[in-house]
Amino acid sequence: MAVLLLRGFQFLRFRLPHHQRFTGGLISTPRRLFCRAAKAPESSQPEENVNSEANVSAVLSTEDPPKYFKWDDPDYRKWKDKEDEILSDIEPIVILTKEILHSHRYMDGERLTVEDEKAVVEKLLAYHPHSEDKIGCGLDSIMVDRHPQFRHSRCLFVVRTDGGWIDFSYQKCLRAYVRDKYPTHAERFIREHFKRGSG
Repeated sequence: MAVLLLRGFQFLRFRLPHHQRFTGGLISTPRRLFCRAAKAPESSQPEENVNSEANVSAVLSTEDPPKYFKWDDPDYRKWKDKEDEILSDIEPIVILTKEILHSHRYMDGERLTVEDEKAVVEKLLAYHPHSEDKIGCGLDSIMVDRHPQFRHSRCLFVVRTDGGWIDFSYQKCLRAYVRDKYPTHAERFIREHFKRGSG
């Protein structure tokens, strides 16, 4: 039982540094004092002659957390403003697409309504990197169905005029849209907001 308690204490100790950014340095100062005391330089004077109060104030003055925050950086503020702009731009189509795919609004194999199809074609499919190949001989409709290989996931399909159908990734469409409309911020936005490996 005591071993488990000691192990739990060790994990707690390792987690404290992760919480210091939320405490405004309240935890970091004592921790730094503790670490600094372990590294104190050896002195030729006996320990009782060393002015510990002066050492503590020296440690605090050199080890205080910096007063500089990310929001003070104009480039960071510009990025956050642009990030908000991109998110508000793509949010309506993302919400619609997730509702189409993950709600009971459409059954497997069901075609989208005219209004939903128009939104998906104009705001997603038009930006797919291989949209011409996906449409092929012509677009008849857009439908929702299970992915042929990954039966647990639903996706959007282009139904062609010849009766053939092929799936397309709405995330690839969104990536291409962001790259097209926001070229200077696209890669950072994609890296921070999209899953890896989906193109």
